[in-house]
Amino acid sequence: MSGDNKYDWDYLVIGGGSGGIASAKRAASHGAKVAVIEGARLGGTCVNVGCVPKKVMWSAATIADILKHDMHHYGFPSGPESASKFDWAHLKKARDAYVLRLNGIYANGFTNAGVEHIEGFATFKDAHTVEVSKKTAGGEEVWEVTAQKILIATGGRPTIPPGEGIAEHCIDSDGFFEMEELPKNIVVVGAGYIAVELAGVLNSLGSEVHLAVRKGKALRNFDPTISDGLDAEMIKAGIHIHRHTNGVKKIEIQNGKKTVTMHSGDVIYGVDVVLMAAGRAPNVANLNLEKAGVDLKGKYIKVDEYSNTTASNILALGDVCGVVELTPMAIAAGRRLSDRLFGGEQHANAKVSYENVPTVVFSHPTIGTCGLTEPAAIEKYGEDNIKIYNSKFANLYYGIFTVEPADKPKTIMKLICAGEDEKVVGMHVLGMGADEMMQGFGVAMKMGCTKADLDSCVAIHPTAAEEFVTMGVWGTSSQATGAKISPLNGAAAGEPTLKSKI
Repeated sequence: MSGDNKYDWDYLVIGGGSGGIASAKRAASHGAKVAVIEGARLGGTCVNVGCVPKKVMWSAATIADILKHDMHHYGFPSGPESASKFDWAHLKKARDAYVLRLNGIYANGFTNAGVEHIEGFATFKDAHTVEVSKKTAGGEEVWEVTAQKILIATGGRPTIPPGEGIAEHCIDSDGFFEMEELPKNIVVVGAGYIAVELAGVLNSLGSEVHLAVRKGKALRNFDPTISDGLDAEMIKAGIHIHRHTNGVKKIEIQNGKKTVTMHSGDVIYGVDVVLMAAGRAPNVANLNLEKAGVDLKGKYIKVDEYSNTTASNILALGDVCGVVELTPMAIAAGRRLSDRLFGGEQHANAKVSYENVPTVVFSHPTIGTCGLTEPAAIEKYGEDNIKIYNSKFANLYYGIFTVEPADKPKTIMKLICAGEDEKVVGMHVLGMGADEMMQGFGVAMKMGCTKADLDSCVAIHPTAAEEFVTMGVWGTSSQATGAKISPLNGAAAGEPTLKSKI
């Protein structure tokens, strides 16, 4: 692209995870000469020890729940016996083979896009020079490469807190995917989405699960209605929640089992596995950022809204920046960054928005969320300017179950509106199907929908999602729209702008 032989590459990406790969391929599509440095498996955390294999395990756990709790209500033979014959080794082999196939797809993607994969690990020599090291049969091979622009997309890693016996006797979330068998008794430490996801999976597959949270409950940064609802469902599912532990103090081995002592004095005996999911940290320690003039803000790389670091030719995105640590966010940021750098004048100001990012927690049941929580909305707009719509019901799936209504799993929905036009500033749902329904509503929120806009969409019946377009007294909210072409009061659908035939 540049025709400048001063550097080996126009664009050098450090890190072969989702964000780095997306940015590299987009840059190459604009004609840049691009390479990606990665010494581990391609795909990063998401593909190898995160979103993808986690979703496989969540799917298996969901099947187990259906076998144990649901199928007899629909006239099928009771399934607990089938669930008890679950073959962890079979699932692990199939899951790992799938991930390996994805690694190959990423490698082929590089070839098809014209991106070179440099196998090894990078450290800065200066702002334009990176030293690459790779272990070989004979020891270690080290060489240097140069680039006009360099992207840091090295992601994050699980952290293990200090304490007696903790590092020696714990696994982290990466280690979860290396387990060769289902533990009978496991302690999951943490209050974030990783902790509740893995606790839910293990509980449904048959482990006795203890979830140790530092304060009063898990997912404290989520809307209180949703986090309280999940808390109740986890208890109902049989997960033992240890509250106000202030973290793990020590882990000891007694009679072949682990004894876990919390700072609160709470002690859990007879534990097979302790899974630490109490936090993550950006992968920046070995990069020698100071040699490149890249500053940190706390533990993260300091960036502006355009992914610029404090070094003029070095960019950063994804988990190393700590803004919105989600795979699709890193992918979007990577593509827009390459558009800006290499896509010409029409993309000179390209960037992503970190607002109203829809996300899902694959807990049991699932959570979907987008926008502000109720406390955040009140803080931003004032309580007098906020209107809340709530709904709680049992999904029709559970309608024929011969159990007390109070015992049926609940779907909880919350719509947070602000201002006289009732602009939707927060949407939150807990329950069956939350993971799939939130994507569409996320589009509506990104387009600035109001409560009236939601009401203008005819409900799809019978679904859980229809509740979001029928909440409150339908059709009585302020008749204001956030749409470019109003959908209110039976208005005709807008027409596309067609190419001129002249």
